[in-house]
Amino acid sequence: MNLLLKSAKIYAPATAALHHKTRDILIANGTITKIAAKIALPKNTTEIKLDNLCVSVGWFDSSVSFGEPGYEERETIANGLEVAGKSGFTDILLNANTKPLPNTGSDIVFLKESSRSSSTTLHPLGALTFDGKGDALAELFNMHTMGAVAFYDYKRAINNSNLLKIALLYAQNFDGLVCSFPEDVAIKGRGIVNEGEISTKLGLKGIPSLSEELQIARDLYILEYTGGKLHIPTISTAASVKLIANAKKKGLNVTTSVAIHNLVLCDEELESFDTNFKVKPPLRTKRDTIFLAKGVQNGTIDFVTSDHRPMTIEEKRVEFDNAGFGTIGLESAFGALNNLYGVDGAITYLTKGRERFGMDTPKIEEGQKACLTLFDPEVKYVFEGKDIHSKSKNAIFLGKELKGKVYGSINNGKSILK
Repeated sequence: MNLLLKSAKIYAPATAALHHKTRDILIANGTITKIAAKIALPKNTTEIKLDNLCVSVGWFDSSVSFGEPGYEERETIANGLEVAGKSGFTDILLNANTKPLPNTGSDIVFLKESSRSSSTTLHPLGALTFDGKGDALAELFNMHTMGAVAFYDYKRAINNSNLLKIALLYAQNFDGLVCSFPEDVAIKGRGIVNEGEISTKLGLKGIPSLSEELQIARDLYILEYTGGKLHIPTISTAASVKLIANAKKKGLNVTTSVAIHNLVLCDEELESFDTNFKVKPPLRTKRDTIFLAKGVQNGTIDFVTSDHRPMTIEEKRVEFDNAGFGTIGLESAFGALNNLYGVDGAITYLTKGRERFGMDTPKIEEGQKACLTLFDPEVKYVFEGKDIHSKSKNAIFLGKELKGKVYGSINNGKSILK
C-alpha cells in the first residue's frame, strides 16, 4: 500500500511540531516515510486529496459488540470491522457478547484469526466467568496468553462479591485487568429506564441510580482490599463520577469509561417511546450528563466509548418493555463528540485508552507504522439511515444533527475509505 495524503491538517497533540500543521504525508508499504509541506507523487502511489482533509492517530473504542459467533444476524466480524474502519476506528475491543462466549484460549484464537485480514485490529475481551453465569472464573490465564486484553462479562453484574475478590487476586499473577459492570441486580429489579420524573410520567419501571452507585462502592472496597487492576465500564450517574474520583485520590488502580450517548442524551428522549433509546446503563438526567461530561474533561473518566451493540429488528421493533437494550454507535461517535467537545477534544478522547489494555499508542512520525484516521470536522448533517453501514440499524442518534464526517482509516498496511 503506497499512498500520498495531500494537504492534510494534522491533529497530533503528542507531536507538537506537527500539531495543527497542514502537511503532505507519504506512506509506503504501510509505513510513514515522509511528512513535508509538499511531496511530489512517486510512481506506483495513489494520491488521496479530499475536501478539508484532517488526519489524526487512529481511533480506539473500548466497548464494541458484533454478534459472530452465534448472532451473525446482528453483525458479522468481517462487516463489523469494515464499519469500524469506515468510522475511523483502527483498534476496537470486542466484548464477550457472543454464543458461545469466549471462555478459553481457543475461543480467543478464533476471534483473532477471524479478523487478521482487516484494516481494523480486533482485541478480544475474554469472559470473566464461564458462560457469563457468575459462578466460576473462566480460563483467564489461558485466554491472556492467547491474546485476551481483559476479562468482562458484558453488561452482566458480578453478584458474588467473593468471586470478584478472587478474580482480582488471581489476575495479579499475570497483570490481568478485571472489568466489572456497575449494576446491583436486586436494586435494579425489573427496571428498564432511569428512575425519576420521566419514568413516572411514562409509566415505565425505573432503574435507580443507587443500583449503579452501590455496586461501584462495593467494587472499590474490594479493590482496596485485594489490590490489582479494575476497570468499571460505562458509568452513567453524577455520584458514580464522585466515587471514581475519590478512589483515584486514594491511589486505587481503577479506570472507567462512559458511553457517548450517556454524555449527550438524557432521559427526556424517552417520551417518544423509541426503543433505540433503550440502553444499558439507561439514559439518565440532564444533571448526570453534565457531571459525566466534566468527568471526561478533568480525567476522572478515563475514556469514552461508542458502546456499539447491534440488535435486530425483531429485538427492537416491539413494545418498549420487551425490546432489547443497546444501540449502535461507531458511525455516529465522532459527530456526537465533536458537537460536545470540539475537534481537539473529540480527537483527544477518541485516541485515549490503549495503554490500559496493554497496547502502544501509535504516533504520526516518519518511520512509524501508518495508523491514521481521515476526517472532515466541519460538515454538519442530520444522521440518517444512509449513514449506517452496520447490518443492524438500531441507532440512538438517528435524526440528530452531528458535526464532522469520517472519510475512513489507514492501518495494518490497508486503507478503507467511504
